[in-house]
Amino acid sequence: MLLWTSSVCQPNKDTTIWLTIFPTNMVLRVNINQIEPATRDWICKVQIVEIGRPRESLDKKCTFQNLILEDEEECQIKAVMYTDEIAQYAATLKLLNTYLISTAKVKVSPTSYGKPIHKFQWTLDKETVIEQIKESHEVERPLPPPTKLNITSFDRLPHLMVDSTAEIDILAIVLRCGPQKNAGRSQHRCREITLCDNQRNQFLFTLWEDFGEIEGHEISSKMATEPDLLVILGRSIGISTYQGLSLQTRYNSTLRVNPTYPQAVALINWAKDNKTMLLGSPSEKTSATSSISPMIVTPAGQQLISIAEISSAPSMGMFYVEAEMAILDEFQDFCVLECSGCKQKKRTKDRKDFECPKCNRKTSLVPRCSFQIDLIDNTATTTASISAELGEKLLSMTAEDIFDITCTKRQSLSLTHVHEMLSNKLFEIQLRKSSWGSSNTTNATLSILSYMEKQHTPDSTTDRTPKKIKPLETGDVEVMATTATAGPSNAPAKFEPPTPTKKV
Repeated sequence: MLLWTSSVCQPNKDTTIWLTIFPTNMVLRVNINQIEPATRDWICKVQIVEIGRPRESLDKKCTFQNLILEDEEECQIKAVMYTDEIAQYAATLKLLNTYLISTAKVKVSPTSYGKPIHKFQWTLDKETVIEQIKESHEVERPLPPPTKLNITSFDRLPHLMVDSTAEIDILAIVLRCGPQKNAGRSQHRCREITLCDNQRNQFLFTLWEDFGEIEGHEISSKMATEPDLLVILGRSIGISTYQGLSLQTRYNSTLRVNPTYPQAVALINWAKDNKTMLLGSPSEKTSATSSISPMIVTPAGQQLISIAEISSAPSMGMFYVEAEMAILDEFQDFCVLECSGCKQKKRTKDRKDFECPKCNRKTSLVPRCSFQIDLIDNTATTTASISAELGEKLLSMTAEDIFDITCTKRQSLSLTHVHEMLSNKLFEIQLRKSSWGSSNTTNATLSILSYMEKQHTPDSTTDRTPKKIKPLETGDVEVMATTATAGPSNAPAKFEPPTPTKKV
């Protein structure tokens, strides 16, 4: 666009004409939040704050690489490159370097693999202009090292359990790193490592497939050669509840060892000062043993409720109780058979291979420990299920041993040692309540996610003569939920039992 400006002087004077030229295609200098799919001719100054390694897509048809970019206002967005561009930019795009990026492809972020960090996502292709900003640049200066981390603390993880699609970022100390192995039911390759925070809360973290082979190998090698404990930053990590509360890698996950964020440096220094304490014994907040996955129980600040209150609680959720445990039904089945691929439970006791309609292939059946246990406090008694490694730990038997005794040899389990172990002991128990429908009724079940023995005090004895609760049924009452007064946004959620009203 041309803009003419003129000025006419007095007669016999020269006429002066000014010509101002504006470019017809102005390039907009913007930040991440100002860029949408319809935005044209833009340029944005960003720093690479996370860069994953190249990985194969799920359908094995292409290779991709994820990056997280941060602008001058600390707004972050995910960018992705594919096969050809990965090789083209391999020598250019480096972690913590600053770039001017122009006209990347912008599209709405997919939600198939969890909640994205931004509503849009960039694709860096051959038509994208990328200019690195170096220290010697005359006009632009590199961005300072990043400090922004959206970390989920360990004591907040139980609140996210009901959301199976949740993906979180974690910062944690690595206490132990197991060998590469094949998972018992699915036969997928994995490696299990034990993490903890500065409150000594511990979680099992499963590195699946190539994460176990590559990042897991890096962690194992550094733990064998370096004198101090490692700290890892895991992004887009998933939460698993199948064998108790644990963490696992997912499709979009990235892992970095000993990152340079100020929060990570502080945790590294704390782990260095407390290494002897951290490695000396399992945390008192876990139910860890040498062979059983550590699982957190009753995080600090959680409100305990009575067993009687659970029956009027919402139809789905997680609760914490203090109760005694007992196996009153000694003649129940203590294990089930399930498909090694999809984990679907089957009624048969025959372990021969079969055609699984869900997996669409011939597969085998494997045993999984699963049984009912009674929970008793001074208000009521109810029954909950306990399974997998948590059940094996309680019985001090593997699922294979249980199947051999109860199904192959058709003998009853000897539970004398279990009764002795549980006798007159109080446990802090993490429960999940879920519901399922049949005909015109809705039924609710309780599952034990973790437990830990509580040290008895003189006033903590439990009355062993409570009223037996009938099986949990949500169809009999209409639940009116009430909530406690809201506190700070980072305070643990409190539970106030809802008031049941008679259904008309």
